[in-house]
Amino acid sequence: MDYKEGEILIIDKPLRWTSFDVVNKVRWHLSKALKVKKIKVGHAGTLDPLATGVVILTTGKKTKMIEQLQAGVKEYIATLQLGATTPSYDLEHPIDNTYPTAHITRQLIEQTLPKFRGEIWQVPPTFSAVKIDGKRAYEYARKGAEVELKPKLLTIDELEILSFDPQAMQLTLRIVCSKGTYIRAFARDFGEALNSGAHLTALRRTRVGQYTLKEAVQLEDALATIDQNAI
Repeated sequence: MDYKEGEILIIDKPLRWTSFDVVNKVRWHLSKALKVKKIKVGHAGTLDPLATGVVILTTGKKTKMIEQLQAGVKEYIATLQLGATTPSYDLEHPIDNTYPTAHITRQLIEQTLPKFRGEIWQVPPTFSAVKIDGKRAYEYARKGAEVELKPKLLTIDELEILSFDPQAMQLTLRIVCSKGTYIRAFARDFGEALNSGAHLTALRRTRVGQYTLKEAVQLEDALATIDQNAI
């Protein structure tokens, strides 16, 4: 592989790693293996630390393809806990409110899904990397400051129930959506649409554009390949 000229790497991001952590780790191993001080490495689409799955990395001249690559349709497997919310809409923060769930049935969920298919307006999470006056929204949120984020027009192409546990009130969905969709924000909005609350307990990205988990390699395997075959 010619990393200097440019390569596309499909990584299965580990849990609790940021996308930037993955980029930095790969860049460090490439610099060491190629014996260079600098080498371009970028990623096409951020994935939250508590999410796993497909992250596209580019090296060398292929970094020019980042915008093209991250524009691809995304597919996720998302597990929602119904009846409770957190400030970040996932497990990064503890539960702050609980809500009634006795009225929630699979039938109600199926009746609610069509409201989220097609074009939708979505307000990004307060705990997100959206920029406001040069700062990330999460920087304000962590200080307890209130911020107003503008809704964005997005598209959800497919929305499918994979499982629903009425006892635990856990719902797992397959979601195919456009660039810029926050699945944490979807969980928030879907919980509200059920006249309850919801937050993400697990998220796995299974596809970005043409690239799927079938092509993805574990980070440690990718680093081992770089160390052995970079030159």
